[in-house]
Amino acid sequence: MTLFLHGYRYSVYVRIARLAMAEKGVAYERVEVNPFAGEIPAAYLALHPFGRVPALVHDGFGLYETGAIVRYIDRAFPGPALQPADTRRLARMDQIMGVVDAYAYWPLVRQVFVHDVVRPHIGTAGDPVELEKGLASSAKVLDALESLAASDKWLTGPDLSLADLHLGAMIAYFAQSRRGLELLGIRPRLTAWWERMAQRPGLAATDPGLPS
Repeated sequence: MTLFLHGYRYSVYVRIARLAMAEKGVAYERVEVNPFAGEIPAAYLALHPFGRVPALVHDGFGLYETGAIVRYIDRAFPGPALQPADTRRLARMDQIMGVVDAYAYWPLVRQVFVHDVVRPHIGTAGDPVELEKGLASSAKVLDALESLAASDKWLTGPDLSLADLHLGAMIAYFAQSRRGLELLGIRPRLTAWWERMAQRPGLAATDPGLPS
């Protein structure tokens, strides 16, 4: 078996796919592709015509779009199921993943994390206007997720699901901002969930660090 994950090491979506493979215990090779570094290689565009990351190749079968990749990983490989069997819990998983993609990624990662963590780390000033916009939008998103989160151990119930990995990769960045962590900390369900999620071995194993 040959399994290759193509993508940028700092990408949240690449990390989501890596988290799924870590939870399933799947071995793979990672191929670095930086979609921000000028011209994208033609060989990669053959895998992903839109030039985004990640893309997966499994024994010659190519797949892109993170949601499709993680569902395929769960179905194609043995290990703990990452999708609930219960219809309503499965629907909640899909809903949370959709909310995270549509409403959480930009404010949590591209605004709060980038402007409050990454830019100061590399020695450039973050944009305070973008940061404030991100924090305001993040509060609304976190409120929605707090109301959707199950009262059980994980977001959709007693067992870890793809929803936890999807949100976990983004909160891992967002919570590095002091102000982001404060926003998270006033939402009890998400706070308790993050305390558990932060202890998953896969989260440490897939930590890309900060860009230099």
